[in-house]
Amino acid sequence: MRIDVWSDIVCPFCHLGRRHLELALAQFEHRDEVGVIWHSFELDRNAEAVQSGSVLEKVAAKYGAPIEQMRAQHEEMAAAAAAVGLDFQWERLVGSNSYAAHRLLHFARSVGRESEVTDRIMRAWYSEGQAIGDPAVLQRLAVDAGLDEAAVADVLASDDFGIEVRTDEALATQIGITGVPTFVLDQKYAVTGAQPVELMLAAIRQAWDEQGTRPEMAAGGGCGGGCCGGGCGDEVDDTLDGQMCSTDGSCGGGGCGCDEPARA
Repeated sequence: MRIDVWSDIVCPFCHLGRRHLELALAQFEHRDEVGVIWHSFELDRNAEAVQSGSVLEKVAAKYGAPIEQMRAQHEEMAAAAAAVGLDFQWERLVGSNSYAAHRLLHFARSVGRESEVTDRIMRAWYSEGQAIGDPAVLQRLAVDAGLDEAAVADVLASDDFGIEVRTDEALATQIGITGVPTFVLDQKYAVTGAQPVELMLAAIRQAWDEQGTRPEMAAGGGCGGGCCGGGCGDEVDDTLDGQMCSTDGSCGGGGCGCDEPARA
């Protein structure tokens, strides 16, 4: 069975959802027969490579929310991350454009190091307060994760693997995904948001049991701003709701939503 996942590196719920998926698959009886394919998604294509100022303050200003409310939401996210072994240092976040990082992940996949590079970049952004939109930072992180220094420099100095990023985003638009994380199970069922491990496991088991049949429902929850289609064409119910996610990398309601659909 195949699981396709659309996510952005700078969405905390994508980070949490990735971990929940890992834990769910660890409990799944047929985990060795499941392939997971990660797809790029940018919450804000126009973000500066490295943004100055407090991410928390930018989020509060963007949505007109009290800073105390946003702080409480971030603290809740940090607690949820800690519960599954992740370290989310939200006060250290440096707003960053994720396009170059997404290109680098596609390159890492091409040489068999996608998991290692993803782990290193996410740890740098969520735990270490590093600016992953800075090519020099990405260069160092990629080498830390085992990639060839010269090859990484060539990728970052070009637009190599940009077509792979844009293809992922175009596919997301085609099937109605405008918020992340979105997990598409067996190319039929959509689960959105950083759902609990037990819900994710139940959805995986359902998709496994119903391979070869038509989908009947989507598991919704937490897609940003009600703007997320969350499914594959007409075969998945659109039952999603929630709050808008900040394009600076801070989310509310279980998932990250974009201001508008990504375009190829």
